[in-house]
Amino acid sequence: MKPAAADRPGAAAQLWHRLACRTRQDLRLARHPGMLLRSAGVRFGLIYAGLFCLSALVLAGFLWWSTAGLLDRQTDAAINADAQGLLEHYQDGPVALVETIQDRLAANIDDDAIYLLADPLGRLIAGNLETWPSVITPDVEWIEIPIDRAGVRGLARLRHFVLPDGYQLLVGRDVQARARLRHILGDALLWAPAIVVVFGIVGAMAVRSLFRITINDVAATAAAFSRGDLTRRVRVSGMGDEFDRLAKEINEMLDRIAALMDGVRQVSNAIAHDLRTPITRARARLEDAARSARDEADLRAAIDRAQSDLDGIVAVFQALLRIAEIEAGSRRSAFARVDLGPLLFDLVELYTAAAEENGQGLVHDIPPILPAFGDHDMLQQAVANLLDNALKFSPPGGTIRLAAAIVGQTLEITVADQGPGIPPADRARATERFFRGEAARNTPGSGLGLALVQAVAALHGGTLRLDDNHPGLAAVISLPALTASNAPLPPA
Repeated sequence: MKPAAADRPGAAAQLWHRLACRTRQDLRLARHPGMLLRSAGVRFGLIYAGLFCLSALVLAGFLWWSTAGLLDRQTDAAINADAQGLLEHYQDGPVALVETIQDRLAANIDDDAIYLLADPLGRLIAGNLETWPSVITPDVEWIEIPIDRAGVRGLARLRHFVLPDGYQLLVGRDVQARARLRHILGDALLWAPAIVVVFGIVGAMAVRSLFRITINDVAATAAAFSRGDLTRRVRVSGMGDEFDRLAKEINEMLDRIAALMDGVRQVSNAIAHDLRTPITRARARLEDAARSARDEADLRAAIDRAQSDLDGIVAVFQALLRIAEIEAGSRRSAFARVDLGPLLFDLVELYTAAAEENGQGLVHDIPPILPAFGDHDMLQQAVANLLDNALKFSPPGGTIRLAAAIVGQTLEITVADQGPGIPPADRARATERFFRGEAARNTPGSGLGLALVQAVAALHGGTLRLDDNHPGLAAVISLPALTASNAPLPPA
């Protein structure tokens, strides 16, 4: 949607204000070189500019070597090949060499070949130069000199040979056109550093701007989050680059922090709500006993009831501290190989009597050996919490089932009851601390049992799943099965 016309001046003014602020900031940094180098964006920009200039110079050197250098090497190779052929003809005598030079001059379509043969007295015998170059002495082998050939000024690259019997031979090529090409290429390469520096500065500014925009967005998000705006997130451009991955990681961290803070608020509210009632009840009982107790027995009864309420409060705090301890992972150092088969059989033996007292039945399907890796006491408490809930919510005559099995690489422990169950809408929140569904409002408890089971499962690298038992609830603890491939090494 395009902005309204009335909104555009304000947006333009805001953009101009941001640009002016950045300009003033750049000027302040320029006046203080130390501050300038402390800027990460400036350092990244300088690194980019340096690498860009270095790569451009390397490229220019390679172009010079592969063009001008290649032309020179080709010219020298042609001169050497031509001279080799002439030297072979000289073995048949000077006359044969003169005829060969004349034939090659006649066949030279490009008119760039240069030959000159002189006798021992310095007289010119054959060739296309008018005079012997004075700079060529017997000790000169390769030389590049200006020449006049047919009234035209040129540049020749020559090789000098001293032949047997005192003859001297010059073989070369007119390299005037190649010299002009080399000159043009040299001029271009001389201008290249200036162009490279300009583009390097522009690129450095672009890199710095990109870096600064991203960092400023992260800093603004962190500042807003610290001020209490938990909805602010780092902008994701959608390019899928490193900045986007960083932004997503930061956003996930902020989501986690926001969820934890929301959980802390919910726990605080739940603690205040759930503990207010027993504390108020204990205080009221003690006040009533102080006012109306007729004898010591009434006082003791009131104190016992208040003590029971306070014990419940202490139990709640102990459960919270245990959940916090488990989530912090402080008990992971005590992990060891454990067989869950005997552990579950002990729980069956313990809870069968309690189920019979309630008129319920407890059946089990447990393999004799269930190897796992973890904390024996925590796993036992997690399964005991599930059995407590099953006994609490199953009606008289109901059946509670405890089963365990290894499915692939997962060890699953299932506790199923025939109670009212948990509606699907409440299952996602059932593991939250102090959460109690409608069916559990009138039953004793603090709402921390499933939270503790979830914490134990997560500490062991597993999960807690709540399924429908038709009727009732089936709570499934899934843990990594201990196999030969993932068995921990014994301590050294």
